Amino acid sequence: MNQGYLGIDLGTQGLSVIYTDSSLQVLETGEAGYDMVAGLPPGCYEQRPLDWESALQSAMNQLRDKLAKRGLACDVAAIGISGQMHGEVQVLDEVGTAHATRLWCDARNDQEAQQLTERLGVKMPKRMTAVRWAWSLRERGVGMANVQYLTTPGGWLALRLTGQRCLGIGDASGMFPIDQATMDYDRTRLADYDRWLGEQGFAGRSLLELLPRVCRAGEDAGLLNDHGAAILGLAPGIPVAPAEGDQPAALAGSLIGRAGFVSMSFGTSVCANSVGDRTFQGVSPAIDHFCAADGKPINMVWLRNGTTYLNAIVKLVGGWNAAGQPDADPFSNVVPQLLAAPADCGGLLALPFMDDEPGVEVVRGGTALLVGLNESNATPGNAARAALLSTVFNLRLGCNTLLEQGFPLQQIILSGGLTKSPELGQVIADGFNLPVTILDSGSEGSAWGAALTAKYRHLRLQGSASTWDEFLAAHASGSPRRFTPNPSAAAAIDRSFERYCRLLAVHTALEAAVN
Repeated sequence: MNQGYLGIDLGTQGLSVIYTDSSLQVLETGEAGYDMVAGLPPGCYEQRPLDWESALQSAMNQLRDKLAKRGLACDVAAIGISGQMHGEVQVLDEVGTAHATRLWCDARNDQEAQQLTERLGVKMPKRMTAVRWAWSLRERGVGMANVQYLTTPGGWLALRLTGQRCLGIGDASGMFPIDQATMDYDRTRLADYDRWLGEQGFAGRSLLELLPRVCRAGEDAGLLNDHGAAILGLAPGIPVAPAEGDQPAALAGSLIGRAGFVSMSFGTSVCANSVGDRTFQGVSPAIDHFCAADGKPINMVWLRNGTTYLNAIVKLVGGWNAAGQPDADPFSNVVPQLLAAPADCGGLLALPFMDDEPGVEVVRGGTALLVGLNESNATPGNAARAALLSTVFNLRLGCNTLLEQGFPLQQIILSGGLTKSPELGQVIADGFNLPVTILDSGSEGSAWGAALTAKYRHLRLQGSASTWDEFLAAHASGSPRRFTPNPSAAAAIDRSFERYCRLLAVHTALEAAVN
């Protein structure tokens, strides 16, 4: 068998690996989990980097065992890495010793986000690593003197596997804004950031000294070292692609390299990422900005409240069997009812805010609810459909901001956990009134995107001159599932969306009443 490609995805709740053949067909997978650091206050989320490494070793053992049972070897030509963006990994030495890492979902540092957005004139969400670093200096200043290097979870894993302090440009853009002219960190804003730190009393090293080197897709990011080889159970010397963030990797996995196409992924958080044909103007609470793996600007509508709310509703309305015991697979009970429910959920509306939602200016969670229940619409299908549509509606609000600036939105490529019930693609198509495609690799999401970066690095080493978007287009094969909007369903959902906007407009009063 020809050599294949290894894709590693370091997620919020667990790590997965996939091994593909030379044409990127997935042969086997492996996975392992890890926990948050226990005992932290509400809204604080941290993980220990060494737990990620242990999970990687376990996942690789599982992968190799599966391959061995099929008589296949794990013969890897190149390795790609995807990781949860925005984490603040504080590295203390050359081998990667690190403090516990605050994750993208950690709710601290609102103040720094607001101050830096105003100071730098560009969206600096509280998730951004540079914003988190400012909080760390403010709150833990003495302990920060020993930090030698800042990176992301994916960048830390790459450091352990290669010894290199570099990062894919997409993941790097989640640490600090990128200058589209230089395809590197924005040096003007970096200088202003350092001045701002000095004004706050945090004078010291420039942030640039702590950041990883920026690499674009296909560029040199090092070779697997002895430590990495021992973790993966592979031979040293294998090329490793620049480690990318999960969102650029998901965009790659959706084979999107040009404007007009939206990569939409539903999970713990929900993202709609689209390649921009120009730079977004101004600052919007609904839109974040980063880069694709080749450096093109990306506009991201990001929601903190994702399928957690949908999962809770599904468990509530369909998670019990006839004997009153918890059902092992409530989704199998509820999804058919969701699909059969009327487009407008029988008049039900939902608010999904189990947590805060900066993009729609919901500052506190705990206000998730169903509105409009009556004897005729109180069904599992209506409740679950309303829960899913509430997330669709919040995404639409952000996408409308892009439409106002004239950014093209032509088609949705759906990936992530929702594709495990692919028929739900029809609900998304109707909800946005746009065609939806689910690729054969849709359920693999960012891990398959990481495998794509691995293959591109391998081809570049062999002398390939294809551009990143040409490379992605060449992999549009298989038998994707396609959904076109149903006009009557789309019209009914539009009316529900108008009602949802009116409900959202009174959310501030609701927050005040219940919190």
